[in-house]
Amino acid sequence: MLNDITPADLKNRLAAGESPVLLDVRQPEEHAEKNIPNSILIPLGELADRIDELEDFRGTEIIVYCRSGNRSGQACLLLAASGFENPINLRGGMLAW
Repeated sequence: MLNDITPADLKNRLAAGESPVLLDVRQPEEHAEKNIPNSILIPLGELADRIDELEDFRGTEIIVYCRSGNRSGQACLLLAASGFENPINLRGGMLAW
């Protein structure tokens, strides 16, 4: 079962000064149009080949988002299978944001 977070909960955490690792797995043009500030962009199709870019965050929470929550769910499964301890899916993605 995937862990997830609601947009409201994430907004509250950001407003409280928390700075979780945010991973956007959409395409660059989607990210350019609208994104959560300070997020890392690695499109889902490139994630397996670029997963080493996230190595410093292996033991920390990574909140993953996309447009609707589908691609980010797949990314969370890939991260978990690669040994990342706590990938969290943004429920509803940017549509809900």
